[in-house]
Amino acid sequence: MTCIVHDLVSFKVAFLRVDTQTILTIQSTVITKNHRIGITHTENRIWQLRIKDVRESDRGWYMCQINTDPMKSQVGYLDVVVPPDILDYPTSQDMIVREGYNVSLNCAAVGSPEPTITWRRERGKPLLSVGSRDIFHAEGPTLIIPRVNRHHMGAYLCIASNGIPPTVSKRIMVIVNFPPTIWVRHQSFFVAIGQKITLECITESHPNSVNYWLRGKGDIVQGGSYEQLMLENVFKVVMKLVIRPVKPTDFGIYKCIAKNSLGESEETITVHHKSKPVDLLAYHQPNHISATFANSSSNYRNPDWNLPHFSHSNTRSLFISSSLLILWSIFVTS
Repeated sequence: MTCIVHDLVSFKVAFLRVDTQTILTIQSTVITKNHRIGITHTENRIWQLRIKDVRESDRGWYMCQINTDPMKSQVGYLDVVVPPDILDYPTSQDMIVREGYNVSLNCAAVGSPEPTITWRRERGKPLLSVGSRDIFHAEGPTLIIPRVNRHHMGAYLCIASNGIPPTVSKRIMVIVNFPPTIWVRHQSFFVAIGQKITLECITESHPNSVNYWLRGKGDIVQGGSYEQLMLENVFKVVMKLVIRPVKPTDFGIYKCIAKNSLGESEETITVHHKSKPVDLLAYHQPNHISATFANSSSNYRNPDWNLPHFSHSNTRSLFISSSLLILWSIFVTS
């Protein structure tokens, strides 16, 4: 703080703290016991009150005074700016909530000027979705998330700023617990005996689930692979079961089941038996059959007699049946 005095002559300059009426210095002498206070002057004309390691408590009105009669003085205000600081209490801590509940996050900060609180999510995710519109940031000491679901799980940032660097933030982790859910890629398969197939289910849960396979009326299937992933703080498990049906009981219903402390879920996959395709022997007959008989000059012709196609296994029976029909025709016409 600077005080410029002209023609001081034998008068003295003093600095005072107005709000406490405390004398700090008189001329070149420091009166206060505050070791952070000092005084300098240049040719008894430019007087400067110096305060080291300025604190927020130093904020206030100061007076430069000359002991003339009447007294001459000048006052000035010292404003101390303070960068923002987030308070541990009542700022929210990491929390675990059940899906469907409302969540309230609080952030308390101090500083001078008073800090502004902004909320964001890590990785640029939206804070909330209102209809088809995503909201990516919000201001205020409290953030309310109605009916929280698994998509709200993650880290939330409370950011405090007041124009005085540095800006500070606190990371609050929100964990959402929910019972397992299961999806299947294919709900039915048609396979032949000895053909290998892979049954697959995908589960999501938090906390982590216990996963297994059942067959038929509830027999536990041993084996299978369980690939666990952690995506967006959600436990995702890809359940795979490789089977090769060799007997009729290997076909039927298979169930993938996931359980955790909040509930369980299941999906059904049906494995059907597919018969091997039969090789067909294409057999072609003319649309009509004519027969010439030794004892007749006329031909017997039946316009309605059309022969179907037969498989290879019935070819021999076809030839025998055809011969018998010809003999029967001879008997009728004779």
